Amino acid sequence: MLRSLLALVIAIAALGATDPPRASDARWAWPVPAPHAIARAYLAPPTPYGRGHRGVDIRAPAGTPVRAPADGVVHFAGFVVDRPVLSLEHAGGVLSSFEPVDAVVAAGERVRRGEVVGTLLAGHCASPCLHLGARVHGEYVNPLLFLGGVPRAVLLPLG
Repeated sequence: MLRSLLALVIAIAALGATDPPRASDARWAWPVPAPHAIARAYLAPPTPYGRGHRGVDIRAPAGTPVRAPADGVVHFAGFVVDRPVLSLEHAGGVLSSFEPVDAVVAAGERVRRGEVVGTLLAGHCASPCLHLGARVHGEYVNPLLFLGGVPRAVLLPLG
């Protein structure tokens, strides 16, 4: 009985966990076809409003179809300042964002992993690229965590 109760408590705690994604969680498909050359890497800002690069820029030709990396619901499709942006809400409080993308979906629509959600436009990088961002419960994280592109950190002893 005690063992069952302990297992239940552990299971409930795991359901409420808000740990950031790990490289081993690779559950997203790439939104653009290979090769997946990163033009600009993720750079976490020192403070929530500080300078940084809150996503990765993936080189791809303008006109490339952009696909949903995972099942979700269209959170936003429109312009932010002067740039077309698309955001998808996924399970577990995860939000993906793409720019500059001419969306072919509208807010509230359900999308499936691999479904075309828009077309990449020129204008974000010197040579066309897709900016892919990710947030978990409102906090920006490196989207490569979901694509399996971040190697596991290994701590070594000093000296």
